[in-house]
Amino acid sequence: MTLLEQYKKLSKEIGYMGHAVSLMYWDMQTTAPEGGQEKLSDSITYFSTESFKKSTSDEFYDLVCKLCEPEEFDKLDDVYKFDISRTKRDLDKARRVPADFYEEYVKTTTASSMAWPKAKQNNDWNYYKPLLEKTIEAVKKYQGYMNPDKKVYDALIDQFEEGMTQETIDRVFGELKEELVPMVEKITAAPQPDHSKFTMFVPAHEQAALCEFLVEYMGMDMTRFAQAQTEHPFTTSMSINDVRITNHYHEHEVIAPIFSAIHEGGHALFEQGVDQKYKDTEASNINYMGLHESQSRFFENILGRNINFWKPIWPKVLEIVPEFKDVTLEEFVREINHVQNSLIRTDADEVTYCLHVILRYEVERAIFIDGVSVDELPALWNKKMEELLHIVPPTDAEGILQDMHWSDASFGYFPSYLLGSIYDGMFLETIEAELGPVDDILAAGDIKKITAWLRENIHKYGSTRTSSEVLEKVCNKELSAQPLLNYFKKKYSEVYGLSL
Repeated sequence: MTLLEQYKKLSKEIGYMGHAVSLMYWDMQTTAPEGGQEKLSDSITYFSTESFKKSTSDEFYDLVCKLCEPEEFDKLDDVYKFDISRTKRDLDKARRVPADFYEEYVKTTTASSMAWPKAKQNNDWNYYKPLLEKTIEAVKKYQGYMNPDKKVYDALIDQFEEGMTQETIDRVFGELKEELVPMVEKITAAPQPDHSKFTMFVPAHEQAALCEFLVEYMGMDMTRFAQAQTEHPFTTSMSINDVRITNHYHEHEVIAPIFSAIHEGGHALFEQGVDQKYKDTEASNINYMGLHESQSRFFENILGRNINFWKPIWPKVLEIVPEFKDVTLEEFVREINHVQNSLIRTDADEVTYCLHVILRYEVERAIFIDGVSVDELPALWNKKMEELLHIVPPTDAEGILQDMHWSDASFGYFPSYLLGSIYDGMFLETIEAELGPVDDILAAGDIKKITAWLRENIHKYGSTRTSSEVLEKVCNKELSAQPLLNYFKKKYSEVYGLSL
């Protein structure tokens, strides 16, 4: 058996363990009864730890090191040159983490993930606080092992968006914050649409059917796709050929689930779009989350909030959701582009959403750079909500407890949402230069033409290109928030009849 064959065999075994963990996590978040949570948590801890031990073992590491030697490396094709190089880089970090600490880390984050939904549902910050505190300390220690030469928050940013720096984020977020706060004040002072039509009762099964129709319309291969319901929507990829999303159906607030489906569908299309030659290699693990969020938010906002997205399918929407029979397409589109200061990030319009992310970024900086304690976080959160969005959450469930990300230690992820929107402004300019006006493409029912462009220029490469490399190759420009601001000004000047 050659070195590469040995490597593939061990990689496959490690992949099986990771697959088992992903399936158990999916089950824990979707259908497992409360009584089964403890056993699932123990199983996740066990298999995660065993996978970590196997993937960081001397046997596997020595094999990777041998394949990195020039006489072996030069024999590899491009797929495995990338795979081996990425594996070696990640192993050099992971092998610094003691196995006993890693087991404790998984226990901590799993317990936190299990506790968060209860804390949110019961508005019980005190129940969740000690678990969050323990998670933050575990994250600091984990990053200390993984990236001893980096500041913790810099390492966390890089973990989710490789090559991105705090300085760059400060620059582009600062550009947006300076213009968006007064822009939102001006828009919200204008006459607003009537929301009352959109509080009708819509059964969950109708919402699920509509969401399934929408993702298929966007270009989803439904033979490689599944959806379920959870407290917080998310996307998970078991493999290129098994991509799943979740949603949360609000029977009297149907707009949010619709756009959660389009958002998560954008993630899933990226995962499905990776070239099959990368299957079961590191290239299929897309960990550039700014780029990933750019795809979800491009479908959700740039396309999904455009009236022309809905024109070809509005009769089908009414067929699936007959409760919309008294709603005109124009009223629907006005509602989905209703800019308002609101409490919940996932329900926010595309403009104020940017401020929700800036808030979370500033809170994370306060935790990891300024040393703000967990006890201070609810008050800090509320203060920033008032500063940026001019509202104060009446409960912690609508404030600091609303997101799942910190419960599973995903600190540093939040900036990727807004980076994704910034990338989208740049992608929109390029797509229209190459394909023509997006309005015309959507109105003709040709959304799959845009999906194909994204697949050809972004998706098929998986993680072989970083976000900055994608921007350079696709847009040939440096990162700038100005295209996104231009998009907002043009669109919302027309929607609200303002000069922005």
